[in-house]
Amino acid sequence: MARPKFLPDNFTLCLVGTVILASLLPVHGEASTPFNWLTNIAVGLLFFLHGAKLSREAIVAGATHWRLHLLVLASTFVLFPLLGVALKPLLSPLVTPALYAGVLFLCTLPSTVQSSIAFTSIAKGNVPAAVCSASASSLIGIFVTPALVSLLVTNQAAGGTSAWHTVGNIVLQLLVPFLAGQALRPVIGGWIERNRGVLKFVDQGSILLVVYGAFSEAVNEGLWHHLSVGALAGLVVVNAVLLALALAVTMFTSKRLGFSRPDQITIIFCGSKKSLAAGVPMAKVIFASNAVGAVVLPLMLFHQIQLMVCAALAQRWGARRTETQTGDESRAAPRPARDPATLGRREAASSNK
Repeated sequence: MARPKFLPDNFTLCLVGTVILASLLPVHGEASTPFNWLTNIAVGLLFFLHGAKLSREAIVAGATHWRLHLLVLASTFVLFPLLGVALKPLLSPLVTPALYAGVLFLCTLPSTVQSSIAFTSIAKGNVPAAVCSASASSLIGIFVTPALVSLLVTNQAAGGTSAWHTVGNIVLQLLVPFLAGQALRPVIGGWIERNRGVLKFVDQGSILLVVYGAFSEAVNEGLWHHLSVGALAGLVVVNAVLLALALAVTMFTSKRLGFSRPDQITIIFCGSKKSLAAGVPMAKVIFASNAVGAVVLPLMLFHQIQLMVCAALAQRWGARRTETQTGDESRAAPRPARDPATLGRREAASSNK
């Protein structure tokens, strides 16, 4: 039985369960140290496997479409931060300062890879370009995100670390394993392609570990004592406004710049989404441990909202393009030739009347 498209997916339910578990049974004391080591190993393994999975051929195939990639990167790393800053006077009263720091962090993150490509494929967009654009966004985000955080978020929320120190930590914990995976792709790439479930397990498992550790620390610091239901409702509104504006701007701009419909679909999906898989590990590196829980909460909500909205758009656009292509084929199909004998009998019958 198919799941209704507006119900949360299984991973989102796991995220909610992890937050509840951390709220009731947070990790603390001496158990925190081995748990942090386990989390770091899981995140490193995640980026190692992503590096081994990423196809160089797919990158080369889409890399020549530079106008599309520039527009996606501009939406990801320019439009979103500008929206976050411009809307702050209007939207920040709806949430707490710590939550809006998380919103600004959300605005600095790279695009998703898996879901951007999946939705582009469903909507009949330019899939090779989506692979290249989303992958490039993830790599560039390793350097751009901490620099933007240092500009947009207060030093206290970011733990007082410099942008260069943060970049160094991210390079060591995320980029080095990724490059190691790329180097070993000729050896293990085939095995990973045949065992995609392993990557999915590590991908989702590492995120759940980070979320559990982050919310455990936040709960120990009294997160739920300072967070009201009204602030959570306001956060949903803030995320919905950000996503709606990003979708509207990417739709309008890609159309006005004369991109084809498949390219427009790629720009919309790659330029309006933010990566939970990259954002949660980055938050762990960039922010002070007691601030991570509140910082990743806006990202978790945005993740679910973007999945529901983009899934509905992708299915609608994909069905529309299928109907259009079917109609074009039926109009272009030649009419069947008439049988000469039948045509002769009709003409004879007509002349006898």
